[in-house]
Amino acid sequence: MNQKKKATVQSPKIPLAITPLLINDELEQEERYFSMAKVTDCKIYAETSDKVIFEQVVFNNVSFENTTFRNVEFTDVIFEKCDLSNVDFSDAILHKVELKECKMIGGNFSASTMRNVLFENCLATYAAFSFSNSKQVKFQNCLLTNADFYETKLKNVEFNKCNLNQANLAGTELADIDLSSCSFESLVVSFDKLAGCIVSSEQAIGFSKALGLIVKE
Repeated sequence: MNQKKKATVQSPKIPLAITPLLINDELEQEERYFSMAKVTDCKIYAETSDKVIFEQVVFNNVSFENTTFRNVEFTDVIFEKCDLSNVDFSDAILHKVELKECKMIGGNFSASTMRNVLFENCLATYAAFSFSNSKQVKFQNCLLTNADFYETKLKNVEFNKCNLNQANLAGTELADIDLSSCSFESLVVSFDKLAGCIVSSEQAIGFSKALGLIVKE
């Protein structure tokens, strides 16, 4: 069986000395650049189409409510136990970012660019990654049911022990993508883009049946 090299994801570089930040107050002053800061135990309400940049920032137990951050840029950023449900991060740039134990139901990361990004133990049902460009990205133990990866570019992307039931991967090249440790009863794929995808024996039987083959067991 073909063995896929695991994605190597660079970790964010966070300085030891970072300053607590009341981000809503700063946003009201139309600040657009935040660095070397920690945002903890709060709710963020923001709607902006202007570019906002976060560099070397830690978000811990933060709830993003009615938040639209199109064209936002995150570099060396950590999200821990945050609620990103229905947040609009479309066209975002994420570089060396970790999202751990985050709630991302319906989060919109469509058309985003992701490099060295880790999603770990995240609840991401109905999250949208369509038309995004991902390289060196790892989804670890995430709930991705009904997530949308339509026409997503995946390079050195790892799905490890994720639930992908009813996820949409149509139009996405799946060569060298390893789904063998993931669980799903059904998956939307384009069969002409399935060649080279790494699956378990049980999953292979499921795909064969979907192609109309009769599998003798």
